[in-house]
Amino acid sequence: MSVTDLIADQLTVMRNAIMAGKKDVIIKRSGIIEGIVEIMKKEGFIENYKVIEDTRQGKIKVYLKSLEDGTPVMNTLNRISKPGRRTYLSAKKVKSVMGGVGISVLSTSKGLLTDSQARELGLGGEIICKIW
Repeated sequence: MSVTDLIADQLTVMRNAIMAGKKDVIIKRSGIIEGIVEIMKKEGFIENYKVIEDTRQGKIKVYLKSLEDGTPVMNTLNRISKPGRRTYLSAKKVKSVMGGVGISVLSTSKGLLTDSQARELGLGGEIICKIW
């Protein structure tokens, strides 16, 4: 079965693993998904990740992060721009998520950036997802 929105599908896989209390999850690999996972690691939403090579596109094993009491660090992963309706923001309209607690991932002319990085550089772009 083909997937029309790989990003939304993999965000849903991670969201379901978080709700099920899993420690790690394996998702499909693509360049943009690997970029999103790298941003999640840099921003402290996941512990780590590992790329698993196979004969196809490969997979990514994501080690989910939780607090000492077992509460997951990420509660929400929302896909904003979709294949049927792309959502773009100008540099002036890039806002923080949940008062700076969360992040937006934007696809810009400088590559994938968080909302704070895009504001620093004065860039807008396609808003891929919001994480908090």
